[in-house]
Amino acid sequence: MTTKWTLDPSGHAVTFQHKTFWGLATVHGVFRTVHAEGVVADDGTTADGTVTVDSASLDTKHRKRDTHLRSADFFDVERHPSFEFTADRVEPVAPESTEVQVQGTLRVREVVKPLSFVAQAERHGERVTLSATIPYDRADFGMTWNRLGMMADRGELGVKLRFTQQV
Repeated sequence: MTTKWTLDPSGHAVTFQHKTFWGLATVHGVFRTVHAEGVVADDGTTADGTVTVDSASLDTKHRKRDTHLRSADFFDVERHPSFEFTADRVEPVAPESTEVQVQGTLRVREVVKPLSFVAQAERHGERVTLSATIPYDRADFGMTWNRLGMMADRGELGVKLRFTQQV
């Protein structure tokens, strides 16, 4: 038996940070539109789910940069309006641990890559919050624009998702 969980619209943050200007500055941004749902086994030992992020909803608080990030050089939002993480398996790292091992696939610009990471899981009644910092390499997803080598290849996604149990 399983229980369905949906994303609390007021309890999420999907952010990114990426070094630029030859490591002298870090660009921070947030994706404003996120949808997610999942199911958890009633015994709490396993879960799976999907997180879909609207690529055009990114906000770095710099309009010209945001326009460039939405272009074909990066997210190409006209052809790829969203990216998606599908968790095939979420399970506790150890009994009574608040850490969970998450395994699944990340699809960005129609490129699908396996992704595995550890997240913190905090349960408060009928709500569960998952938090993780996930490294990425933008070239893995076809984002290779890099004028004069000014951008680092790797960055980090920050994810905080609060799910509410459905009755």
